[in-house]
This record gives sequence, structure tokens and C-alpha cells, in this order.
Amino acid sequence: QVQLVESGGGLVQAGGSLRLSCAASGRTLSSYAMGWFRQVPGKEREFVAAINRLGGITHYADAVKGRFTISRDNAKNTVYLQMNSLKPEDTAVYYCAADSNSPALAIYVSTYPYDYWGQGTQVTVSS
Repeated sequence: QVQLVESGGGLVQAGGSLRLSCAASGRTLSSYAMGWFRQVPGKEREFVAAINRLGGITHYADAVKGRFTISRDNAKNTVYLQMNSLKPEDTAVYYCAADSNSPALAIYVSTYPYDYWGQGTQVTVSS
């Protein structure tokens, strides 16, 4: 079992940057495919970015492509989401997620394969 804790959220002006971190404990992170999702009140949780177990394969939602970068440091048991050129519509609670049964090359863009979730970190982008 793995525990996930997100950090790095906050309030930023449009055009600014934030870097979210997702620290894992309990098991080595290299065993898990990882993803970032976000959710605003009244809407479903939506996919943002995903990365495979060793970090060589990534995928992004169209809304964030070219602005966000997902990465991982398995030695530090941490996954990151670098967010640049932020827009007010990026305002949401951001969650990281881990899938324990993924093949080495797999990434997932749906919520359902992920076994573990963090508690979320709020990102607010002002106009």
C-alpha cells in the first residue's frame, strides 16, 4: 500500500507558475504508474497528465498540453507537475493518483485504474 501527499498549491496570477509535488510513502514509487487529475465543485474529476513507471512515457490533456509537465524522481519517491502559463480555468483541486498493477509502459487517463489517491491541493489562478 502507498500513501500520497500533494503539496505546492496556492494562489497565483494568470500567467504565473506553480510546481505541485506528490510524495509517496509505504512502497517504492517505481512500482506505480502515476497521474494528476483535477476537480472543481459540481464537476467530475478530470485527467490532467500521466506518466509511466519509469518516466519515459507521458500524456497530457489537450487543455494543458504545452503548459504543464509531469515528471517523477523515483529515488525521491516523488512525482511533480510543473504548471506554467496558468489560466483562471486551471483553478481546481489537484490530486495525484497511483496505479499498482500497471505494466512498465502503461499510462492511464481514466480515474478507474488508479488504486490510491492523495488528499488534493488547491490551485487558484486569479485573472
